[in-house]
Amino acid sequence: MSTDCLFCKIIAGELPSEQVYSDDKVVVFKDIDPKAPIHLLIVPRVHIISLNEIDDDALTIHMMRLLPKLAKDQGLNNGFRTIINTGPAGGQIVFHIHIHLLGGGNLSGTGFAM
Repeated sequence: MSTDCLFCKIIAGELPSEQVYSDDKVVVFKDIDPKAPIHLLIVPRVHIISLNEIDDDALTIHMMRLLPKLAKDQGLNNGFRTIINTGPAGGQIVFHIHIHLLGGGNLSGTGFAM
């Protein structure tokens, strides 16, 4: 845990969040500034700065396999979008790796269109 990391503080229960899922590897909560009707953040409990530093294949697989389950649980049966921002130039603001899961409605006009 990093003492100055926003997500580490949320994971530790020091800051509030609207959790939708947690297990021994990750915590999932609603983004406080959603870019879609459903906008969740999947955050590992262990502090890893970004995708550049992740070296835990089991954690990576766990997070990726969890995404479709979370989407289904949120009623996103017509599709969803996932985003990992990496580094300042990649749009990363909180330097604790996390995956954005977005859905609900048509995401083509959200500014995240690829």
